[in-house]
Amino acid sequence: MKKRAPKSAAKPKVAAARRAVSRLQRSKTPKAPPRKGKVSVTQPVRRALSRAVGMDAGRTGRRLTAIPTNAAAINTQIRKYGKNVVARSRYLALNNPYAAMAKEEYVSALVGSGIKPSPLIKDSVVKEEISRVWRLSTDEMDADGLSDFYGMQATIASEMFEAGECFVRFRPRLSTDGLMVPMQLQLLPSEMLDTGHNEVLPNGGRIECGIEFSAIGARVAYWFYRQHPGEYDVSAAVSVSGQKTRVPAEQVMHLFRPVRAGQIRGIPHTLAGMVTLAMLDLYDDAELERKRVAALFGAFVTRTGVTDEENPFASTAQDDVDGNTDFSLEPGAVVDLAAGQDIKFAEPADVGATYEPFQYRALLRAAAGFGTTYAGMTGDLRMTSYGSIRAGLVGFRRRIEAQQHHVMIFQFCRIVWRLWFDAAVLNVAFKTFTLRDYALDPIKYRDVKWITPKWEWIDPLKDRQAEKLAVDAGFKSRSDVIEAEGYDPEEVDARIKTDQDRAAGLGISFIQLSSSIVVAPDDGDSFGTDQTDVAPAAPGVTNE
Repeated sequence: MKKRAPKSAAKPKVAAARRAVSRLQRSKTPKAPPRKGKVSVTQPVRRALSRAVGMDAGRTGRRLTAIPTNAAAINTQIRKYGKNVVARSRYLALNNPYAAMAKEEYVSALVGSGIKPSPLIKDSVVKEEISRVWRLSTDEMDADGLSDFYGMQATIASEMFEAGECFVRFRPRLSTDGLMVPMQLQLLPSEMLDTGHNEVLPNGGRIECGIEFSAIGARVAYWFYRQHPGEYDVSAAVSVSGQKTRVPAEQVMHLFRPVRAGQIRGIPHTLAGMVTLAMLDLYDDAELERKRVAALFGAFVTRTGVTDEENPFASTAQDDVDGNTDFSLEPGAVVDLAAGQDIKFAEPADVGATYEPFQYRALLRAAAGFGTTYAGMTGDLRMTSYGSIRAGLVGFRRRIEAQQHHVMIFQFCRIVWRLWFDAAVLNVAFKTFTLRDYALDPIKYRDVKWITPKWEWIDPLKDRQAEKLAVDAGFKSRSDVIEAEGYDPEEVDARIKTDQDRAAGLGISFIQLSSSIVVAPDDGDSFGTDQTDVAPAAPGVTNE
């Protein structure tokens, strides 16, 4: 007879089996979909998803706490910081040698000797007269009488570099003033328009940063100070200090480079590199002072109860009533200290070999912020080569050309040309066409092309050969090459023709090679004697 197992021994096995079956059934049963709007995700999964789809640049973690997340509009920032930024930029451009050189580099590249007009009218007689009247008028355009029209361009470029903007006011004159064309231009700096002048007008318009806008956002007028707000020493200006005058927008040209949509005032070109260069300037001053103090004294003598007669190194300076010896801080001085006195100097660690690399990197950073080349800002050409400096100049040239056409020509030269042309026609300055002719088709007479200054390259021979190849192959016209040199093609051709006629009248002939082949002298060998080695002569010139 088999013994029956005790009940208590079977229960644990049955219970374990039932739990296993229950787990198996639950694993095969599909889960109900989560309710809408509620997703149950475990904490590890939630962290993984956050890491997978997040934007690191938008986080507020420890690494990015120093980068502001304020999305204030550009005009709000100009109202808040504009005055301080302009004042510091002007200080650096005046006192810091690197900033001063960067400004000169920018101005010379942007305008050089001047951005000049070339009328496009086909009638050569009319074109010659327009060019002559313009040439005579440029000397009279400056209302202050300090420069001509092209010198004003340089001043505008300088203002744009320091303050980011410049205002030009059109000043019509009387025909009895004796000007070739009765009009002049007045340059106004950025400080003449108060960035703190902001108000809402009853007519639905507004004044923002000193500029009056209509209800639809069009510029209506500018509220200029009658006297520069920083003028302190002119007693006659006290009566008009702080007073403003409203100038209609059609009489003002506002030159600045907009870097953001909706921007209404300019920002200095030095903005991005200003802090770097200012801190570097302070560092240089501290390093110079440290070196100066380190080399200031030659020896110190401490008296321990001896008299001046017994001390051979005693100073010859006279003692004051308190017994203290006066001495000047001069290099190599021997200073006699009183009995019981001693002196100690702090001995900071020398910068050693780290000074030069740090300076180089800091100046590279500042030059990038100023928009100029490192070599142009510092004059340091040690780290450059032919390829590197040429590549750097190509990029710099592209940036400058954009500002020449987008700012200087569009915002200034184009408007001045139209105002000058209208004033010249109304004043009967042209004799080859009448006011009626101009009124019927003003674009025909006013059409113009602005020629920017030529760019000098470090190897002009190669560039000249490349230009010649492009012209010979028909890829480029002679006019394009001449205009790139900063000259008027028709004027150049006319002068060439005049020179050739004068030379022919004097019996002078010049050999002009139309090929880049260099002919070697005849030394008896076959080379140089074959006719195929001789370049064809220019038209009208025979090879002898």
